[in-house]
Amino acid sequence: MNKYLAPIANVWLRLRLNEIGPLVSLFACGLFAWAFIAIADEVTEGETHELDSAILLALRDPQNLADPLGPSWLEEAARDFTGLGGYAILTLLTAATIIYLLMAGKRAAALLVFVSIVGGTLISTGLKFGFERPRPDLVPHATRVYTASFPSGHAMLSAITYLTLGALLARIEKSRRISAFIMSLAIIMTLLVGASRVYLGVHWPSDVLAGWSVGAAWAALCWFVALQLQRKGQVEKPGETSLPPKTNSA
Repeated sequence: MNKYLAPIANVWLRLRLNEIGPLVSLFACGLFAWAFIAIADEVTEGETHELDSAILLALRDPQNLADPLGPSWLEEAARDFTGLGGYAILTLLTAATIIYLLMAGKRAAALLVFVSIVGGTLISTGLKFGFERPRPDLVPHATRVYTASFPSGHAMLSAITYLTLGALLARIEKSRRISAFIMSLAIIMTLLVGASRVYLGVHWPSDVLAGWSVGAAWAALCWFVALQLQRKGQVEKPGETSLPPKTNSA
């Protein structure tokens, strides 16, 4: 029996699954990936249509479906929030983060951020083309849309970008309070972007849930990879840089 358990135990220890960080990140990746698969299966079978429709209609004035519930400033705020998940903003944020990491001497971390975001974007594009779900037609759209509906690109890409950057930046930050703040901000930004897409009527709620799920799964996987690479010294640990130490000139 031991000869069968020994290889499993060896892999378990090599992946550091006896430590809380790698174990939680791998578990989160599996959980969110399973959630996306479950949602996708329900959407494909049409099981979510009734609930999706009820939520969209509940967010509109019954007398005027073109008018979302709430004051006019809330609709304008929703447009601002949804812009935080657009390609232009996410590209700018990613570029700024990579530049910051390079300036801070964290070259390997900068490369990991680049690979993580680009990889996540490719996944998002592939899923959009694969499902090609039509956009909601129950209510007028309060902002322009150009692509298929499932999964929500804004929700998915914001989750991929904000949660991936949040996890990686929190990992290389020495202060636990600052790390917690970074992760909390990343989660809030992700939720605001996704919720705004439903409020504006451009996505079914199941689109957004699916986008959040696959984005969170990818971010958790990137966090797991970062932990493994840090242990091997291939990504800088908190407080480390890849720049040569400064020498004092006499």
